[in-house]
Amino acid sequence: MTGQALHRTDELLLELVELVETARTMPMSASCVVPRERLLDLLDALREVMPADMEEARRVMAGRDALLHDAYAEASGAREQATADADTILADAAHRADQLIAAAEVQAYEIVTAGRAEHAQLVSATGIHQAAAQAAAALRAESERDDREVRAAADRYAHDTRAQADRYAEQLARDAEAYADRTLAELAATLTRAASTAEQGRVALAERSARGAAAHADGP
Repeated sequence: MTGQALHRTDELLLELVELVETARTMPMSASCVVPRERLLDLLDALREVMPADMEEARRVMAGRDALLHDAYAEASGAREQATADADTILADAAHRADQLIAAAEVQAYEIVTAGRAEHAQLVSATGIHQAAAQAAAALRAESERDDREVRAAADRYAHDTRAQADRYAEQLARDAEAYADRTLAELAATLTRAASTAEQGRVALAERSARGAAAHADGP
């Protein structure tokens, strides 16, 4: 409730109390006569001021639910995107490894073919065959090492990306809960002040009624 609305509520409650206190007492009774239309007008005005807080409370609760829903949706999207990125990296790494292995096999085949061609011209092809085999083995070992390194890097990236997405989702959820808690606390304080003002008006009205009854009982 805004300061202006709270001030208006106080005015209406005080006017209601004054209306009852100044009402004409009925003879031989503790009851009093109040102007009905004026009393209804004051009650209508008070009704127009108070429901704004209830509507604000409903908006705060709806806003809290929307914030939590958006936070969980965004976190889920981030997690799905991280998984997709990791899958893409792994696929690219596997494709690159396959290309390296294929290139190594082609190069090894070419070396062996060249060695066989040269073997026809040389008396002994032992050295050429050994060189071709060693070169093929070295290329294959290098390609397998590169494949392991690429896959390890992809796994680390996927793990780090998922961890960042989870931390981001948790932070969004904490921020949404904190915002809703602060807003509801402020609204609760405002409603408490309004209820206190209303209770003071009721107490004053009851005291006035009691004094009227006592005066009537002591009269002639």
